[in-house]
Amino acid sequence: MIMRKEVIRQMRAFRIFFRSIRDAFKSVIRNFSLSFASIMCTTITLILVAVAVVAAANVNNATKLIEDELTIVTYLKKDVTEEQIENIKNEISSYKNVEEVTFKSKDEWKLEMSEYDDSFKTVLNYLDENPLMDSFVLKVNDVKKLSETSEYIKAINGVDTVKYGEGMVEELVKIFDIVKKIMIIVVVALVIVTAFLISNTIKISINSRKRQIEIMRLVGASNTYIKLPFFFEGIILGILGSILPVIGVSYGYIYLYNKMNGILFTEVITLINPDKILLSLILITSSIGIVVGAIGSARAVRRHLKI
Repeated sequence: MIMRKEVIRQMRAFRIFFRSIRDAFKSVIRNFSLSFASIMCTTITLILVAVAVVAAANVNNATKLIEDELTIVTYLKKDVTEEQIENIKNEISSYKNVEEVTFKSKDEWKLEMSEYDDSFKTVLNYLDENPLMDSFVLKVNDVKKLSETSEYIKAINGVDTVKYGEGMVEELVKIFDIVKKIMIIVVVALVIVTAFLISNTIKISINSRKRQIEIMRLVGASNTYIKLPFFFEGIILGILGSILPVIGVSYGYIYLYNKMNGILFTEVITLINPDKILLSLILITSSIGIVVGAIGSARAVRRHLKI
């Protein structure tokens, strides 16, 4: 008997669930003008969200690529011995912010500079003695601590000078940090705007159906039974509103990537390959549409109908 009641209860819950979805679709079609207005508002804001997500991803990618290329070049004094060089390497490697240490001799520098520019090659070949210095090229874990790492290395016995583009590097890192924070703020603001628009649209739709809701209450419909169709209606509006942004921004980004050959203005700033970002873009944009639609509808029902 208890099992039978449990089965009946579950079947009733399934019926309510699927009926709510059906009623939500009917409501979207029946109130097409309001639904269309909500979908268009959602589409416009989600287009901006999608563009902001793509821009933020590319800024983050460019920052990472630049950070990976940033190095500290440690020039050694001319009179250092092989043993001192090994000791200096061990001391540098032991520092917590140092990720990788590579020794580069003065002969390697000479060869690299000669291949880079013919004028360097002419000058260096003219000199009887190689004027360059042996060095270590370092990669760090945290580029924000370049200055701190540089000061530590300078104090090591046998080190002549330390260069990492001081001043310019710190400013570049700050700029990228600011841009990333702005992108996050923009995305969050647009999500809030989208939720507000869907909430208000559903509020208008709910107000136009107050009579219907009152009748449902009189016949004993539960709060959940009344709320669910509006909840699913918000989700449907969110999904429909996310279709155009996903398609438009995806094709737009692919076109831009192919047109720019994967490079934005300069080879220093490379665009993310569409294959690596489009799936994330689709999931993020669709999820925002669904979640915001659900939250917007729940907010409208709870605050404006006070069911």
